[in-house]
Amino acid sequence: MLYTPEQTAQLPEEGFQYLLTSAKDHVLTITLNRPEKKNALNPPMLSELAFAMTYAKYSSDIWLIVLAASGDTFCAGMDLKRLAVGDTESMSVPEPAGPVRLGELMADLHKPCVARVQGAVYAGGFLLVGGSTYVVAVESATFSLPEVKRGLFPFQVLAVLLDIMPARKALDLCLRARTLTATDALNIGLVTNVAPVNELDDVIMRLLDELREFSPTAMQFGLRAYQQLKSLPPIKQQEFLYDQFSQLQQTPDAKEGIAAFLEKRKPNWGISD
Repeated sequence: MLYTPEQTAQLPEEGFQYLLTSAKDHVLTITLNRPEKKNALNPPMLSELAFAMTYAKYSSDIWLIVLAASGDTFCAGMDLKRLAVGDTESMSVPEPAGPVRLGELMADLHKPCVARVQGAVYAGGFLLVGGSTYVVAVESATFSLPEVKRGLFPFQVLAVLLDIMPARKALDLCLRARTLTATDALNIGLVTNVAPVNELDDVIMRLLDELREFSPTAMQFGLRAYQQLKSLPPIKQQEFLYDQFSQLQQTPDAKEGIAAFLEKRKPNWGISD
């Protein structure tokens, strides 16, 4: 655990250095805000992302997350200059308890996350996109893994891609450094929706409105179980899922959902026993 629930009970009053955040109607929007560097990820920015994501995970008022970006590039990946020379910049959040690995951070969120892709995605930016539950991209967005051109390999990205697409497609993206269009990315499952630039926010809002109709507790149980299944042998999976269903049945959301169904009314999520 990089940050504890106690550490992240509130977002910093003075805000973050490289992120913008806003919360409304149970949705936390986290915006990468380093446009002059194409939102390349330096150590302070990674720590801020870990802090904000931990806040989103443990805040009962946050049901959904939107991951957005300022400028014309969604994310250029890791800041290679900072990696080469080291980083001594002060941070707006406490030092995390360990290295920030974006793939693990996204997988551990356990709440629906929508990536709002308004521009190009490169290299480590794939970890944010690949780890999101939904990815809504503008028609002009592009996606590329250029690491092999620099004598590197996108090891962590490969692991995320293997959850999304067949192994040969994932390996081909890593090995040939091709640039995909938004339609290409849609066809291989990296993107879930493609929208004209003037309709991007409308498409995302409709998706959020639909998700808000459903039980946040049920969705969190489901996303957590999806991640936990990966570490279980097949013979243990059904037993685990049966236990998860039994636990979910005891939650206020499940009781409210069943009552609303029987009473033929709309459920009121988020109530307590």
